[in-house]
Amino acid sequence: MKQETIERIRKFTEDRDWDQFHTPANLAKSISIEANELLECFQWSDTDFDREHVKEELADVLVYCQNMLDKLELDEDEIVNKKMDRNEEKYPVEKARGSAAKYTEY
Repeated sequence: MKQETIERIRKFTEDRDWDQFHTPANLAKSISIEANELLECFQWSDTDFDREHVKEELADVLVYCQNMLDKLELDEDEIVNKKMDRNEEKYPVEKARGSAAKYTEY
Protein backbone atom coordinates (compact mmCIF):
# COMPACT_ATOMS: atom_id res chain seq x y z
CA MET A 1 0.00 0.00 0.00
CA LYS A 2 1.27 3.47 -0.74
CA GLN A 3 2.53 5.47 2.23
CA GLU A 4 0.02 8.24 1.53
CA THR A 5 -2.83 5.75 1.82
CA ILE A 6 -1.40 4.26 5.01
CA GLU A 7 -1.17 7.72 6.55
CA ARG A 8 -4.77 8.43 5.56
CA ILE A 9 -5.93 5.24 7.31
CA ARG A 10 -3.93 6.16 10.41
CA LYS A 11 -5.32 9.69 10.47
CA PHE A 12 -8.88 8.43 10.09
CA THR A 13 -8.41 6.17 13.12
CA GLU A 14 -6.57 8.80 15.15
CA ASP A 15 -9.10 11.57 14.43
CA ARG A 16 -11.88 9.37 15.78
CA ASP A 17 -9.89 8.04 18.76
CA TRP A 18 -10.63 4.49 17.64
CA ASP A 19 -7.20 3.05 18.42
CA GLN A 20 -8.49 2.24 21.90
CA PHE A 21 -10.80 -0.33 20.30
CA HIS A 22 -8.16 -1.79 18.00
CA THR A 23 -6.97 -4.70 20.05
CA PRO A 24 -5.44 -7.52 18.01
CA ALA A 25 -8.48 -9.69 18.81
CA ASN A 26 -10.96 -6.99 17.73
CA LEU A 27 -9.03 -6.35 14.54
CA ALA A 28 -8.86 -10.08 13.74
CA LYS A 29 -12.61 -10.30 14.24
CA SER A 30 -13.16 -7.26 12.01
CA ILE A 31 -10.93 -8.69 9.27
CA SER A 32 -12.90 -11.93 9.37
CA ILE A 33 -16.26 -10.14 9.33
CA GLU A 34 -15.25 -7.97 6.38
CA ALA A 35 -13.78 -10.97 4.54
CA ASN A 36 -17.11 -12.72 4.94
CA GLU A 37 -18.90 -9.64 3.58
CA LEU A 38 -16.55 -9.87 0.60
CA LEU A 39 -17.43 -13.54 0.20
CA GLU A 40 -21.11 -12.66 0.32
CA CYS A 41 -20.63 -10.74 -2.94
CA PHE A 42 -20.17 -14.14 -4.61
CA GLN A 43 -22.83 -16.03 -2.65
CA TRP A 44 -25.04 -16.96 -5.59
CA SER A 45 -22.71 -16.64 -8.55
CA ASP A 46 -19.02 -16.90 -9.25
CA THR A 47 -19.34 -14.64 -12.28
CA ASP A 48 -22.33 -12.34 -11.77
CA PHE A 49 -21.26 -9.92 -9.03
CA ASP A 50 -21.26 -6.21 -8.31
CA ARG A 51 -17.66 -5.10 -8.92
CA GLU A 52 -18.11 -1.86 -6.95
CA HIS A 53 -19.41 -3.76 -3.94
CA VAL A 54 -16.45 -6.15 -4.16
CA LYS A 55 -14.07 -3.17 -4.22
CA GLU A 56 -15.70 -1.67 -1.11
CA GLU A 57 -15.55 -4.91 0.87
CA LEU A 58 -11.97 -5.64 -0.23
CA ALA A 59 -10.99 -2.12 0.85
CA ASP A 60 -12.52 -2.76 4.28
CA VAL A 61 -10.41 -5.91 4.62
CA LEU A 62 -7.26 -4.02 3.61
CA VAL A 63 -7.95 -1.14 6.03
CA TYR A 64 -8.37 -3.52 8.97
CA CYS A 65 -5.23 -5.40 7.89
CA GLN A 66 -3.30 -2.13 7.93
CA ASN A 67 -4.67 -1.38 11.39
CA MET A 68 -3.49 -4.83 12.54
CA LEU A 69 -0.04 -4.23 11.08
CA ASP A 70 0.16 -0.95 12.98
CA LYS A 71 -1.13 -2.40 16.24
CA LEU A 72 1.40 -5.26 16.15
CA GLU A 73 4.16 -3.06 14.72
CA LEU A 74 4.67 -5.39 11.77
CA ASP A 75 6.17 -4.64 8.38
CA GLU A 76 3.93 -5.94 5.60
CA ASP A 77 6.78 -6.55 3.14
CA GLU A 78 8.75 -8.50 5.74
CA ILE A 79 5.87 -10.77 6.79
CA VAL A 80 4.60 -11.33 3.24
CA ASN A 81 8.08 -12.19 1.95
CA LYS A 82 8.71 -14.54 4.86
CA LYS A 83 5.42 -16.30 4.12
CA MET A 84 6.22 -16.44 0.40
CA ASP A 85 9.56 -18.09 1.25
CA ARG A 86 7.68 -20.77 3.20
CA ASN A 87 5.09 -21.20 0.44
CA GLU A 88 7.79 -21.60 -2.20
CA GLU A 89 9.35 -24.38 -0.10
CA LYS A 90 6.03 -26.12 0.48
CA TYR A 91 4.83 -25.75 -3.10
CA PRO A 92 7.79 -26.24 -5.44
CA VAL A 93 6.93 -25.41 -9.04
CA GLU A 94 7.77 -28.89 -10.32
CA LYS A 95 5.19 -30.45 -7.98
CA ALA A 96 2.56 -27.75 -7.63
CA ARG A 97 2.24 -26.28 -11.13
CA GLY A 98 -1.33 -26.71 -12.34
CA SER A 99 -2.37 -28.67 -9.24
CA ALA A 100 -4.75 -27.63 -6.48
CA ALA A 101 -3.50 -30.42 -4.22
CA LYS A 102 -2.29 -29.52 -0.75
CA TYR A 103 1.46 -29.91 -0.26
CA THR A 104 0.88 -32.95 1.95
CA GLU A 105 -0.91 -34.72 -0.91
CA TYR A 106 1.93 -35.00 -3.42
